[in-house]
Amino acid sequence: MRSSNPVLSRPDAFTPQQNQSGYPQQGYQQPGQAGFQQGWQQPGQQGYQQPYPGQPYPQAPAPTAQGVMTIDDVITKTAITLGALILTAALTFMFMPARFLFPAVIVSALVGFVTVMVVAARRVINPGMVLVYAAIEGVFIGAISKVYESAWNGIVPAAVLATVVASAATLGAYKFFRIKVTSKFRKMVMIGTLAYAGVLLVNFVMSLFGVNFLFGHGNMALPLLISALGVGLAVFNLILDFDYVEQGIAMRAPETESWRAAFGLTVTLVWLYIEMLRLLSYFRSN
Repeated sequence: MRSSNPVLSRPDAFTPQQNQSGYPQQGYQQPGQAGFQQGWQQPGQQGYQQPYPGQPYPQAPAPTAQGVMTIDDVITKTAITLGALILTAALTFMFMPARFLFPAVIVSALVGFVTVMVVAARRVINPGMVLVYAAIEGVFIGAISKVYESAWNGIVPAAVLATVVASAATLGAYKFFRIKVTSKFRKMVMIGTLAYAGVLLVNFVMSLFGVNFLFGHGNMALPLLISALGVGLAVFNLILDFDYVEQGIAMRAPETESWRAAFGLTVTLVWLYIEMLRLLSYFRSN
């Protein structure tokens, strides 16, 4: 079960519990098995001692149960993560001075990217790191939104509304039309996402040296096409994320993995919002 989302692409992410009853797999052996308990022998063996009256045989550790991830867990954790992001973004948008906006965008984007890679590489998700990412990404969203709003008045509410509508429509289409995510579809989305990110990265590096082959000319057709492609890829990744979460719930993944699901969905929703912001800016420029 793989996803192009870096948070959800770990081979062991959403691994089902090995014992659905919640009892540990090891730590209890029947009398007569090797290593039953050191210091206790069976009758007839050398050194066997009869337990005193009322003295029980050594017991195995008490079983520990762990809950499984549910859709309510995912919704709750996603709401918490998005709430922290929106709060930080709103504070940044309202109170950050204009002279700090561009440095805040660059620094928060780089730190946010590193945070995504660190959290994605961890086997066990850390809720604290998820909320740290939400705060960092909130600074990025708030700062870049203020930059766009200063250039095109009213573009931020339109981008927020477009993101909500696109996400709701994607979820509705996934549930009601029962979209099947095949391995071929998943592979195509992954290749397209990596190619798209690679082209944008190359363009960003070259723009530092004064060469902007994607957005540095007067023809708006190419930027519009690129932004539309970005929106489409973000929507396709959202479908993969929905499918990935659904499979994780069906496989009875541990309850802690709901934080990973919330993290992955937040990453994709942030990407979708940025693409909507850029796309609307090109329409407003015309």
